[in-house]
Amino acid sequence: MVRERSNDGATLAFTRFLNAVTYADLPARAIEHAKMILASTLSSAAMGITMDSARIQRDLAMNQGGKAESTAWFHGKKLPAVLAARVNAAASDAAASDDSDLRNIAHFGTTLTAAGLALGERTTTTGRDLLLAMVIGYEAGGRMVDARAGGRAGLHASQLVAFASAAVSAKLLKLNDEGIAHALGIIATTVGGLLVGTNSWAREYMGANAAFTGVQAALSAQSGFTVNEDIIDGRDGFIDVFGGGAESVARLTADLGASWNIDDYLAIKLWPGAHPLSGMVEAAFTAAREGNVAANDVAQILVAGSSVKTMFGSRRPKDHVEAIHSLPYFVASAIADKTFTWVHASADKIFDPTVQGLMALVDPDPSPPAVKTRWLWAGTVTLVTKSGARITRTVDAPRGSAPRGIEWQDVEAKYRELMPQSRLPARRLEEILATIRGLENVSDMSQLTRMLAARR
Repeated sequence: MVRERSNDGATLAFTRFLNAVTYADLPARAIEHAKMILASTLSSAAMGITMDSARIQRDLAMNQGGKAESTAWFHGKKLPAVLAARVNAAASDAAASDDSDLRNIAHFGTTLTAAGLALGERTTTTGRDLLLAMVIGYEAGGRMVDARAGGRAGLHASQLVAFASAAVSAKLLKLNDEGIAHALGIIATTVGGLLVGTNSWAREYMGANAAFTGVQAALSAQSGFTVNEDIIDGRDGFIDVFGGGAESVARLTADLGASWNIDDYLAIKLWPGAHPLSGMVEAAFTAAREGNVAANDVAQILVAGSSVKTMFGSRRPKDHVEAIHSLPYFVASAIADKTFTWVHASADKIFDPTVQGLMALVDPDPSPPAVKTRWLWAGTVTLVTKSGARITRTVDAPRGSAPRGIEWQDVEAKYRELMPQSRLPARRLEEILATIRGLENVSDMSQLTRMLAARR
């Protein structure tokens, strides 16, 4: 039975704000970050499109069929919007080369792009409408990040990105305040995910499911489906059960409009794998470069930072999934090659004898340097050479993150490195990028999605 309560709850206050925001209200950097998310997510999907986990989900969707509404990227067949969102998100998440929020490992961009383009194509959306909806979706997911703070560990971030998917979808469907609240409420009671599944195909299944459930929730709310209004912010609601408790509810509405999550916390991956290791890998290749340390001169590799405790990973990764979550692999590869790029997701690098030898030398630093850092992804690496020299470097916010400033040249370099794997013609790849860069001038998002379809 639905419980009665007044319409002054935090969720409805939040959705009223989200619904009132216009494109003109957004800062320029938030708009540029939304465009960067599009370019980055498509790049990641191009890399993941042939991976077995993404192929299985795509084949299932193709066999299920349904109304032709939205494009399966780099394939061409149209699927119902909910299935297109799932299939396209699966491809991006499978490659683990999308984006993250700097406060956590939630990949908002995958679901924002997958859900946004699926419904953008279905509803004849303009480029400005999509960019606005993406900023709104990121804000919804980011606020749930804040409300989850202090909650039980072990829940996968797909919970949070599903709220982003529902919000971007609801905004594109032009739901009213209550409709958006119901869409978010539906997510609160349907989304799931376990952190323990990160090192398996469960990761991309959860990410794809987040995109799917977000679109489905918004379509359900559009059709009049309702849930109790306090399912997110009330007693025994989502925040109470999975988050920081009743005192965390206020975080949904604190300082609304003062800044934007997409502006402050977006981090674009500039190399593959688990983003929380980005600070560590950058510190590793910086130390190797600036110290001019050859791999055969390394006696010990000492690492310090929050990721040492939470994501140390395998010293002998046996495949792509284990390698992209292995701190020893990241650090050893970065030192061996004095860089870390997209090729480091390949088997040739994972099983390189030099890298294998260096992984055995990686250990937590028993006496870490006293450095002050702000971000959870900060990392400190100390190289100890056979002659006894010590070279220490620390990276707080990694390159490609909002605090450092995300550069289009980095995003475009990533795009041009990965998008050819989509097998789309080179000229069309440049047209897609140009369309994204000028998305505010696009009158119909089908202009972009048509370019994402392979010729058959």
